[in-house]
Amino acid sequence: MKATEILMEEHRVIEGVLTSLETAAKRLSKSGEIPAGFFLKAADFIKGFADGCHHKKEEGVLFPALVANGMPKETGPVAVMLAEHEEGRRLTRAMREGAERMQGGDQTARFHVVGNALDYLMRLRQHIMKEDNVLFPMADRVIPADQHDMIAEAFDHIEHEETGEGIHEKYLRIAEELEKAVTA
Repeated sequence: MKATEILMEEHRVIEGVLTSLETAAKRLSKSGEIPAGFFLKAADFIKGFADGCHHKKEEGVLFPALVANGMPKETGPVAVMLAEHEEGRRLTRAMREGAERMQGGDQTARFHVVGNALDYLMRLRQHIMKEDNVLFPMADRVIPADQHDMIAEAFDHIEHEETGEGIHEKYLRIAEELEKAVTA
C-alpha cells in the first residue's frame, strides 16, 4: 500500500470523529446536554491520533520526501499544510480549555467549546479535501516509486515504535466510542 493510501485511510477515521464532534457541538449549542468529557475525549483523539500519529507521518516523513524531491517547504502546498496543522493544534487546545472550564462549572464555556469545535472541524474537512485531492496525487507523481516502500516503512515505525504499540488501535476504539456517544 502506498503511503498516501495509508494517510487517506486515516483521513476516513478522522472524518468519522469530525462527524461525531459536529453532532455533539450542535447539540451542546442547543441544549447544553453533551458532557464536557465528550470534548475532552475528542481533544485526546485529535492530539493523539490526528496530530500525534497522522500529522507526525506527514510532517516527519511525507513532507520531507516532497521537499527532497523538489517541492519547496517555505511556500506552496507543504507550507500551507504545515500552517493548517498549527491552526488545528491551536483550535484543539482552545476547545480543550473550554471543555475543562465547562467541566469546572463555567456554563458560558460551552459557547467557547462549540465555536472552536465547529471551526476546527470545518477547517480540517477542507484540509483533508486538499490533501486527498491535491497534495497526495502530487506526492504520488513527485516522489519516485522506489521511495514509496521506504516511506510506508517509516510510517510503520512511527505507528509502532515512536507512538507505541497498540496506540493506533486505542485511538480507533476512542473514535468508535465518540460515535456511539452521539448516536445513542
